[in-house]
Formats: sequence, C-alpha cells, structure tokens
Amino acid sequence: MREISHKLAFTHDAPATRYSDVFDPNNGGVQARVALGDAALLDLAVAAAKKAQPAWAAVNPQRRARVMFNFKALVEANMNELAHLLSSEHGKVIADSKGDIQRGLEVIEFCCGIPHVLKGEYTQGAGPGIDVYSFRQPIGIGAGITPFNFPGMIPLWMSGVAIATGNAFILKPSERDPSVPVRLAELFSEAGLPDGILQVVQGDKEMVDAILDHPDIKGVSFVGSSDIAHYVYNRGVAAGKRVQAMGGAKNHGIVMPDADLDQVVNDLSGAAFGSAGERCMALPVVVPVGEKTAIALREKLIPAIEALRVGVSTDAEAHYGPVVTAAHKQKIENWIQTGVDEGAELVVDGRGFTLQGHEEGFFVGPTLFDHVTTGMSAYKEEIFGPVLQMVRADSFEEAVALPSQHQYGNGVAIFTRNGHAAREFAARVDVGMVGINVPIPVPVAYHTFGGWKRSAFGDTNQHGMEGVKFWTKVKTITQRWPDGGVGDAANAFVIPTMG
Repeated sequence: MREISHKLAFTHDAPATRYSDVFDPNNGGVQARVALGDAALLDLAVAAAKKAQPAWAAVNPQRRARVMFNFKALVEANMNELAHLLSSEHGKVIADSKGDIQRGLEVIEFCCGIPHVLKGEYTQGAGPGIDVYSFRQPIGIGAGITPFNFPGMIPLWMSGVAIATGNAFILKPSERDPSVPVRLAELFSEAGLPDGILQVVQGDKEMVDAILDHPDIKGVSFVGSSDIAHYVYNRGVAAGKRVQAMGGAKNHGIVMPDADLDQVVNDLSGAAFGSAGERCMALPVVVPVGEKTAIALREKLIPAIEALRVGVSTDAEAHYGPVVTAAHKQKIENWIQTGVDEGAELVVDGRGFTLQGHEEGFFVGPTLFDHVTTGMSAYKEEIFGPVLQMVRADSFEEAVALPSQHQYGNGVAIFTRNGHAAREFAARVDVGMVGINVPIPVPVAYHTFGGWKRSAFGDTNQHGMEGVKFWTKVKTITQRWPDGGVGDAANAFVIPTMG
C-alpha cells in the first residue's frame, strides 16, 4: 500500500509508530496510509527551520519573489497532476480541484510583488535633525494547520505570504488528504526554495498540540471548525504566540423581491452544492424576502436541484462528487434527519444516494429544506454538505437580522437590483465578507479573507496586507546625525515630540 510521509529538510529513517488511512471517496476503499508524526519529529523540523531561516530572511525581497515566480510556473505546468491527486483523496471533481489550486496560486501571484508591500515608512525631520523610519521583519518560524476541504488553496494562502516575507514555515495538513501539500512543497524546492524553509509534517491532534506548545514557533495560522479554532487560538495565545484561527460558517443568501430569480437559482446551484458543500464559503441558507418571492424561488429551485449530476471526481459532466469520508457522509445524513425531526419540510432528500458501479462511495445527493426556523439546531450549526435550507423572511429588516444574529459571521450575499438596498445591507449586516449579486464572496488575493464572530478568532485576516502584517513584526528606528564635535551642547538630544 502507498505510504504518504513528511517533507522534511533532513533524512528521517525512523519508522512511524502510528498511521491513518487515506480513502478514495469515489469507491470507499483505502488507497494509502499516512505516517503520523510526533513532538520529537516536530523538534527536528523546527531545528532545521531555525538553522535555515536567518539566511532566507537575509535574501533580498526581489530574489525571494523570483522563487515565487518560479513556483507559480511549476504549479501551472503540473496543474493536471495536482488536480487529479487532490480529487483522488478529497472527492471534489477535477474542475473544482483546479479551482482550489488556482485560488491558492493567486496568493502566490500577490507574493511575487513582495518587494513593494514590504516597503516601510519614513519621516524626515521628526525633530531637530531627527528622522524616524520603520520596516517589517519576519517573525522567524511560522506554522499552518490546514483543513481537508481545500488541501491546495489554504496551504498556499498561509505558506506563500509567510515564506515571501522571510520566514520559515512548517505545514501540518489534514491527514484525510495529505498528498497535495507534500507535492507543493516538492515544487517549492524545485523552484529554488532552500531546504528547511518549507517543511510538511503529517499528524493529528498530537502534532497540533506540539505545534501550539513549541516555544520556537512564533505564529500559527489555522482553518477548521469553530470549536477547534477556539481551542487552537486559546492554547496558542497562552503559549505566547500570535494566532489567527478561522472557524466555521453558516452563510446566508438574501433574495429580494426584485432579484433575477433565474440567476439566483443558477448561482445557488453552484454555491450551495458545488464541492459537495464542503467549504466555509458555501451558501447553505437562502432567505427569500416575502411569501411571493419564496413561492417563486422554490418552484425554480426544485427542478434545478433535481437536474444536478452527482458523479465520480473524474466525471467531467458531474456538478459535484463524493464527500471526503464515510463518517462525514453519515454526519451530513444525521443532520438531514435532525432537520426532519425538528419540523422543517424536506423538499428534496439526498440521503441514500448511490452511484452505479461505485456503491461504496461517499456520495450524498442534493438536499433542500423549506420552512426552516432559527430555533432549529440544523439551522444554527454548520452541516458542511450538499444541503440547502430555506428560511423565509417577511421583510428586509428581518433579512438583515438573520445573518447578523447568527453565531457565525463568515460570508453573506444579497441578490437584488436595488442599489440602495444593497448598500444598506452591506453597511449594516454583522458579517465579515459580503457579496452583492455574488454568491461566494471570497475576496481576491490582494484583499484579505476573514469572518467575524465564531467564524474567526484573532484580529488579523488571511493573505493580502493582513497576511503580511501577521507574518511580520514592525521595527521603528529614531536616528540623528548631529553636527559638530562630540559633546557639543548645541546638539543635545530633544525628544521629537518636544522639538
């Protein structure tokens, strides 16, 4: 059986004592096993990073950017291989896997401009003969703990900015689909990145805790469920680290009476069911405003959902593939039953879906609920599957309140032709990322990604300038070059603010 291991800056011959199975979601079989590392392995990786990082930080930003340019070209040249590898372990269709990698690559494109964004500030004449300037320096060694649902994009979000700003980076990917991060690290080495600057350590909670506790790791970036994000944030901060921990979501799509319903249904088909709903920026809740809107939307949604094609990852005609594991499939189906038990109307039931020839695959059919209410636990919690819930609102005010009062505040969208309503909604809704006629409002790479409330812990977002700030620290220098000889009384120091 194929064995997936780490990508380290040193030879590691010691056999693993623990392994985790890696499944093929398309047929339910075990296709590989991944070696799970421990704190001792992390110590060796940190030692290698600590040895390599000062020299990398001393490399001028232009040369670090050239590595990013080389890496971008290598990823593009190997896109098909990476996408098929990703789909084989995650289950998303090839087109979604390519999109996964491409969105990560857009952050690498941002990192190609790192010489510009690292420019500091300068004030001439802050006091008599005194100038003040500041610049950003890397924090040293950073770490990323990434989820199963975007094994290409999120590791690139974290590692790209951390490395471009002069840090060494240790990545702990999900043990469910661990191969693509290792392959990306290999391509970084091929692009000219020195040994020790990017290492991949495989593991589970034992490795996560080792990362959070290690005194030489100065910053940790995390994406996962909210409960684990809260745990990571608290433990990391208690250990003296800076931590950004992105959690779960329950994104709402508000449909105003004037919206183009055909476009809304088309957008919802992709946003709610694409990638089997396994993404924190999915749109699992639709909120039609007014009974007339709800009835019309439902009539259009049902045939569109029934027309969705669920298939294996390599099926070019499939809209989405299987979910990642049998346990996750069962969890989704349990939530569907919970919705039924709580009184929601199950309009389209995706449970029990099977695909001929792939009966053991982890497939869940598209599901639609109507008459979902805010008191239902199936509404309050993240399902993370191909399940769309309709929550009817009587007014614009109620539509603003629904996502604002929800425990999660990652993303939200409004569909309308009314510019005033869109402007009011964007200003007032208590959510971190807003789409106006955009169903999945993931910001472009040179802006930043991050939610509010239980969708994010810490006060710095992912990538863009927020990412640069997270992976660097500011140093400010106040200098003067006095005229005259040593001890000249006329050149006595004066605090700039008192000059």
